[in-house]
Amino acid sequence: MLQADEEAPRKQRHTAVRVFQRLQSEHGYVGSYGQVRRYVARHRRNRRETFIPLAHDPGRRLECDFGHIYVDFPEGRRQVPVFLAVWAYSNCPFAMAMPTERTEAILTGMVESLEFFGCLPHEVWWDNPKTVVSVILKGRERRPNPRYAALASHYAFDPLFCMPASGNEKPYVENRVFDLQRRWATPVPRVADLGELNAHLRACCMKERERIVAGQTESIGQRFAQDQAAASSLPAHRFDPCIHQAAQVDKYQTVCFDGNRYSVPRPFAFRAVTVKGYVDCVEVVAEGSVIARHRRCHERREQILDPLHYLATLGRRPAALD
Repeated sequence: MLQADEEAPRKQRHTAVRVFQRLQSEHGYVGSYGQVRRYVARHRRNRRETFIPLAHDPGRRLECDFGHIYVDFPEGRRQVPVFLAVWAYSNCPFAMAMPTERTEAILTGMVESLEFFGCLPHEVWWDNPKTVVSVILKGRERRPNPRYAALASHYAFDPLFCMPASGNEKPYVENRVFDLQRRWATPVPRVADLGELNAHLRACCMKERERIVAGQTESIGQRFAQDQAAASSLPAHRFDPCIHQAAQVDKYQTVCFDGNRYSVPRPFAFRAVTVKGYVDCVEVVAEGSVIARHRRCHERREQILDPLHYLATLGRRPAALD
């Protein structure tokens, strides 16, 4: 029975009670349940996976993930995704609350974290979210999202990924998710907006540098100084943390992006433009210049219009206000 469990779905394997019941009904077993329970426990203990403790060189490895917390805003309580980045050597963290977990949020989190740390790791580790990995190939081979690949190229780090369902391969950031939920967000934060929440999270990250991790003799801040010394320098220009696409302005002076429509000035009607989506805003670019900027709408089928864009049209058709 236990050998057959090796090939069975995880949630459909025998418990000690079920083994005992089957032994009684199918094999006439007359022994005690305690004997079966001890045998099953010994069998599974011998087959439990063990791990090799690893030590990472300073400046080598940064681990990233998202955690989730509940936050009280003026409009009520809601769940918020938080981007986390942690150095494997020093355990120095960065945390930033986001409105979503989409690709542009990941790009923003990566850029903000690298600027917060003031240096670049040699490799960055993620699980396999679709916003980072487009295709999972054999073994550890991956085809990254094109924008994430561009980010890795800009900052010259190796984009590396865990094996599927192997969160233990990036334990430092997994532990920081626990810190986020149990220490930094307990009690439930009460804030006016994400900006205030992020100020709180950044203060928590800075305070962590004073702490000494169990088993270490140096503080996180002292070990992070070694990370910085061994890491690479930031490039002269920051990466533009957005997704972008080509679009055509319609007769209503709007362009479609992510299921919503955003307005542009009348001179650009019926023209091809580029729409850049950031985590908090949308920019429309034409002829190398930003011609419109709007707040980012994360709903669907909405119109985000700037009345100033329609002044020229109203001058030609004033009756439209009627």
